[in-house]
Amino acid sequence: MPTIRILPHEALCPQGTSFEVEPGTVLCRAMLERGIEIEHACELSCACTTCHVIVREGGSSVAPSEEDEDDMLDKAWGLTSQSRLSCQVEVGQSDLTIEIPKYTINHAREEH
Repeated sequence: MPTIRILPHEALCPQGTSFEVEPGTVLCRAMLERGIEIEHACELSCACTTCHVIVREGGSSVAPSEEDEDDMLDKAWGLTSQSRLSCQVEVGQSDLTIEIPKYTINHAREEH
C-alpha cells in the first residue's frame, strides 16, 4: 500500500504525519479520516479550492488533472506546478509527499 506523508502544517498537522492507504483512495477523504481537517467547502465536488495541496513527491503516480480542476486551481492561493485539489486526487501505487498551503482563498475557516 502507498504511504502518504503530510508535511508539517502549523494549524492542521503541526508535527506532520504519514499513513498508508489503499490505491484509488481520494486524498482529501484519506486526510479527513485521519484527523487532518483540511478545508473542503464544496464537499469534494471540485467547485472550490479550499482543499488545495502541493504534491511534493510522487505526483507522477496519480492521474493528471482534468480541465475542471485546472480551472479551479487558477483561483488557488500559492499555486505551483505541483498543485492539485485533494478532492480530485486518487492515490496511485506510489508514495506521495503532500504539503498543505498555509492559506486558502477563504477569509474564514469553515468547520465541518
